[in-house]
Amino acid sequence: QVQLVESGGGLVQPGGSLRLSCAASGNIGSIGTMAWYRQTPGKQRELVGTISSGGSTNYRDSVKGRFTISRDNAKNTVYLQMNSLKPEDAAVYYCNAAATTYNNNNYYNYWGQGTQVTVSP
Repeated sequence: QVQLVESGGGLVQPGGSLRLSCAASGNIGSIGTMAWYRQTPGKQRELVGTISSGGSTNYRDSVKGRFTISRDNAKNTVYLQMNSLKPEDAAVYYCNAAATTYNNNNYYNYWGQGTQVTVSP
């Protein structure tokens, strides 16, 4: 099994910045694409952005130019740097990773528990 643990959420004023981290641990074989999602009450979880194992990134339009996803493969960690935060960015942010384990070469999706981001004056 692979565990993902997010950290770095909290309360920030509009225009401020936060950096989320997500560390993978457990019986990791290899990690492929990692991603950040977010969800607000009553709405479906939406994709914020992805990063491939090689570092290629994609973002949803509403966060382009403000959010940056990066990863440290040696630490099995993905980051989400969020700048110029807006009230509409407030959500629970979830980390996602496609990973294999030592005893299974198939890629499975794993999720973190989520971390709350609140954007308010």
